Amino acid sequence: MAIEVGQPAPDFTLPNEDRENITLSEQRGSPVVLVFYPLDFSGVCTAEHCQIRDDYSSWLDQGAKIFGISRDSIFTHKVFKEQENLPYSLLADMKGEVAQLYGTWNADAAIAERLTVVIDREGNVAYTTKSGGIPEARDHSEVLAHIS
Repeated sequence: MAIEVGQPAPDFTLPNEDRENITLSEQRGSPVVLVFYPLDFSGVCTAEHCQIRDDYSSWLDQGAKIFGISRDSIFTHKVFKEQENLPYSLLADMKGEVAQLYGTWNADAAIAERLTVVIDREGNVAYTTKSGGIPEARDHSEVLAHIS
């Protein structure tokens, strides 16, 4: 089931790389960007995260909180985040339950497909963009325009 613009974003709680539980509904009042991706350390995933990192101030200027989400463990996330100097949290969705809620879980590959979801301050889906396939990078050029 794919999520749609205007609907309430499905709530979840996942651990980040520092073993802190992050609950989506507790982020209300700030726009949130969820960046679902297949795996830490893969070429396309690394490039996408580095692109966000390199333009992070633009995302922050919009007041956005960014969370990367993949099936990797908190331990893998910690090393990936440190190695790539990522300034935002990576959340461990090891069973793909949250990716399933957002309609981006690929059961055959047991990974999340590339999906970016912008959630407004009230907790509703404001924008989504998904790549055409797992090996294809998504275009984040319009994301900033939808953060409010």
